[in-house]
Amino acid sequence: MNRREFIYLSAATLASRSPKLHGATKSKPIGLQMYTVRDLAEKDLAHVLSAVAKIGYKEVELYWNLYSRPAGELRKMLDDHGLRAPSGHVDYNGFETKLDYARTLGFEYVVCPMLPEQMWNSLDGYKRAAQQFNTWGEMAKKLGMRFAFHNHNYEFKRLGDITGFELIVKETDPELVWLELDCYWLTQAGRDPVEELKRYAGRARMVHSKDRKPGFPASQVKDAAAEHFTEVGTGTINWKAVIATANKIGVEHFFVEQDSTERPPLESIAISYRNLRRLV
Repeated sequence: MNRREFIYLSAATLASRSPKLHGATKSKPIGLQMYTVRDLAEKDLAHVLSAVAKIGYKEVELYWNLYSRPAGELRKMLDDHGLRAPSGHVDYNGFETKLDYARTLGFEYVVCPMLPEQMWNSLDGYKRAAQQFNTWGEMAKKLGMRFAFHNHNYEFKRLGDITGFELIVKETDPELVWLELDCYWLTQAGRDPVEELKRYAGRARMVHSKDRKPGFPASQVKDAAAEHFTEVGTGTINWKAVIATANKIGVEHFFVEQDSTERPPLESIAISYRNLRRLV
């Protein structure tokens, strides 16, 4: 940890103890999607978990490259740092092979973060995904977990008179398939995250939080030209409205996630934590 990161970690610790903005609802724990700090975590996971906890995060959402450790060992590392993992991302291919692993880690939600790219541009691809999601949802339920799908922007491309995302929601069982709505990717797709939370109020149970720089066009193509990430509270998304709506509809978990950062990652997640803590 360099001096700059130490300063931000110290500031974030103070922020975690500061009063919330007027009108905010009962405090919920703020989580971090560990993909945000993947380069550091894959070198020294224990150090990163310690830093994440010192910032004030109480929950983490895990991702595929961390699953090389035995599940019991990984869970103990989280316990040792006062962290819990209510959710984790698992690759579409081979998804079902990780369900027992996810249960050992104590996941409440096991999440498919993205469809294989060859499925992005056809209704048939989304129909096949929906069928698969129903199956995985049933499998997860039998193990005491819930299945969820995480959006990007490509699912909101119109394919005739419907979008891929709409088709997935239409073709899946609301008792088996839940949603993790990513506010950045909704905004990048040209959608209002507040309205999407309202639209999917019965199924949205987790929110991904990263902000969007101003001055860029919306798109439904997931490529480098769609990446305008910045820390929560430093961009264009109306987080006060997002959080108020999320709390109203029963969202259970808020995860900071930033696919790439211009600042050192620990500094970045400290800024997002500080700003989000004032609202959640």
